[in-house]
Amino acid sequence: MAVKDEIEDRLTAAFAPSVLTVVNESHRHAGHAGDDGSGESHFHITIRAEALREMTRVARHRAVQAALGDLNSRVHAIGLDIG
Repeated sequence: MAVKDEIEDRLTAAFAPSVLTVVNESHRHAGHAGDDGSGESHFHITIRAEALREMTRVARHRAVQAALGDLNSRVHAIGLDIG
């Protein structure tokens, strides 16, 4: 399964978001630090979910990172836009 699909599955299961966009930005980092050549090293996530709304910014980031679990160690960089 592609990393993008895994991210979408995990975040959907954890938060039932009203908005979820996962963009693979790995091509923008080709040849840079953290590029493992897989084409799945850098992602940007936009997520909106009722479950995240009342959390502080830090708590939202921690909740998303927890939902992603071991993907955090398989992906070099994840940008987050959470609301």
